[in-house]
Amino acid sequence: MPAEYMRPASGMIFGMRDAISDPLPGAERPQLVRLEQVERIGVGRYINRELSRLDFDARVLALAEDPSIRLLERARFLAIFSRNLDEFFQVRVGGLVTQQRAGVEALSPDGMTPAQQLSAIRQRVRGLVARQSRVFLDEIVPALEAAQIRFVAWDDLDPAGRAHVDRVFEESIFPVLTPLAVDPAHPFPYISNLSLNLAVVVRDQTANDRRVARLKVPPLLPRFLALPDNERFVALEQVIAAHLGRLFAGTEIVAAYPFRLTRNADFQLEEEAEDLLEAVQGVLTRRRRSPEAVRLEVDRSATEEVISVLTRELDLHDEDVYVVDGPLDLGGLFELYALDRPDLKDPAWKPMTPPRLAAAATEDAPDIFRVLRAGPLLVHHPYDSFETTVEAFIEQAAADPQVLAIKQSLYRTSGPVSPIVRALAHAADAGKQVVALIELTARFDEQANIEWAQMLEEAGVHVVYGIVGLKTHCKVTLVVRQEEGVIRRYCHVGTGNYNPDTARMYEDLGLLSADPQLGADLSELFNSLTGYSQQARYRRLLVAPTTLRSALLSLIQAESEKPDGQITLKVNSLTDPEMIDALYAAAERGTRIDLIVRGMCCLRPGVPGLSETVRVRSIVGRYLEHSRIYRFGSDPRSAEYFIGSADLMHRNLDQRVEVVAPVLPEQLRMRLAEILDVCLADDVLAWELSPDGTWVKVPRVRGVSTHTRLQELAIRRLSGA
Repeated sequence: MPAEYMRPASGMIFGMRDAISDPLPGAERPQLVRLEQVERIGVGRYINRELSRLDFDARVLALAEDPSIRLLERARFLAIFSRNLDEFFQVRVGGLVTQQRAGVEALSPDGMTPAQQLSAIRQRVRGLVARQSRVFLDEIVPALEAAQIRFVAWDDLDPAGRAHVDRVFEESIFPVLTPLAVDPAHPFPYISNLSLNLAVVVRDQTANDRRVARLKVPPLLPRFLALPDNERFVALEQVIAAHLGRLFAGTEIVAAYPFRLTRNADFQLEEEAEDLLEAVQGVLTRRRRSPEAVRLEVDRSATEEVISVLTRELDLHDEDVYVVDGPLDLGGLFELYALDRPDLKDPAWKPMTPPRLAAAATEDAPDIFRVLRAGPLLVHHPYDSFETTVEAFIEQAAADPQVLAIKQSLYRTSGPVSPIVRALAHAADAGKQVVALIELTARFDEQANIEWAQMLEEAGVHVVYGIVGLKTHCKVTLVVRQEEGVIRRYCHVGTGNYNPDTARMYEDLGLLSADPQLGADLSELFNSLTGYSQQARYRRLLVAPTTLRSALLSLIQAESEKPDGQITLKVNSLTDPEMIDALYAAAERGTRIDLIVRGMCCLRPGVPGLSETVRVRSIVGRYLEHSRIYRFGSDPRSAEYFIGSADLMHRNLDQRVEVVAPVLPEQLRMRLAEILDVCLADDVLAWELSPDGTWVKVPRVRGVSTHTRLQELAIRRLSGA
């Protein structure tokens, strides 16, 4: 680290900066890598999973760097990048640090030890953080100022602005601040995970010695304090730093340096836990009090003295310190995105009701059961409305006196006010048999899941907490209805969570159906999840961890044996070595393989003799591409199609309950073909993976994005064109 650090000069908003240079990858595509060259050029059969995840974060960051994107959308992508990096350090880096400190030398599939992976991660992250700072300070801040949204320093506030901030400080900030001294009588305080803090250096005027105190920035306050005009914003830590005299009376304030700590949050449940709820609550306690720090972010102005104190007390090393230009925790830009400035955001998209439901509507809501008896319905969010399809399906089931039972798996939802949770409670209150399988171990949503699980139990819903050792990640609903003396089952199998908030931001698919075989399969699946059934075979569904892996391997093998074999997969991540090897084997036989992988991809495409027929692309844009589509066959009309909750990862195939369902009607299969074709033709949002493991932006030719094209198709379907 440099020997000296400068304090921000008066009038500067975010402090001193060094020149930052980390250009985006060039547009020229590398040459194909031959299999026999793999060792010589230093690349292997697999791409490292952790570095591939950082490559995805880099693609998100590239959206913030794109001047063609509206300004507040660019700020939002910076916030997403910041939050992604937080989670990456808490989970992935945290796990590697634990392995390293335990002396684990096991190699990742690509041949790296935990220590080697950590070294490569740190190098990559420093470049990404430098890019993040550069785009924020050099592009976003000036552009926002031109749009009358200004970040201002305390020193630059006019008297009226200072008076307002003074009032806010006295009324809302000062009462919740707690300075903690660090000296022989006061041990170094516990620094909570992801907390923003000030290291305050003070000089005792009597003893004339320097001391360090820690001051936590209250996490429930806005990251950037808005002035009354709602056009000027001051970083919260600057407001607190300007009023330190109120907290350290009788001392000289030498300096105050912002810092932020990230701790390991990768805790596992005890396999022998007898009470899953108590076990999850124990994990939350350990996470809150995790002793293992994995990242220290400090402001560029921080001195070597202060950094040394922090690293020593937090048991960190120099390589764990990330010096940041500009404000720490740009996740706070989500608050800025909430501004009422439609001119700086993408035009709002109003989700549409599918034509069959719209045609069936009367003055009241359409009878979804009648629509499904006429044939299954494929819904595509956010283009199709979640509210008028999935929510309406469950709400109608809750209110229908002929419905006897509702069974649903819930991984993440929007909390107790969720219409779906409310509908389940009403159904139980009406005397229906209601079962909610709630996954308590959905990472970072555990506390929220516990709270609304308890609320549902109080409403009379039979709540099941899942299975120790397996996360229940499937997105399925079963409705049992009595009709003219017979029992009929209706179901929903989806790729996304039952969350109306994310349904407006995530691209997902759902199959609503009255297919008796799907209904029977779901009945048996719920019996295995809520009771002691050991169901291992299903009529239609592919279920992890019992049948999904073997079924997908068989489908890949069968397609590779056809002279015109073709496989098209759209997933969030592809990291499972056995699946990658199966795709390599199919490629060696000449099978054409198109992979649309939003996030991590450990398969290396385009290597002659290994994967010459494989193409990998990633769509990253306005909506999070979250759906999973599996297609096997060269003719779109006769190919086999599946949708579901599972990615091609070890955890999804072997450690989670996942459900993948076939899509059989030709009209619905053609809609899936349409989605895949649009993704493969995108030249605005798409990136392609090169044989050497680098991602290259697809050259723009037509200028048509996946989201724009799919919105056009949704409008055309509704209009009947």
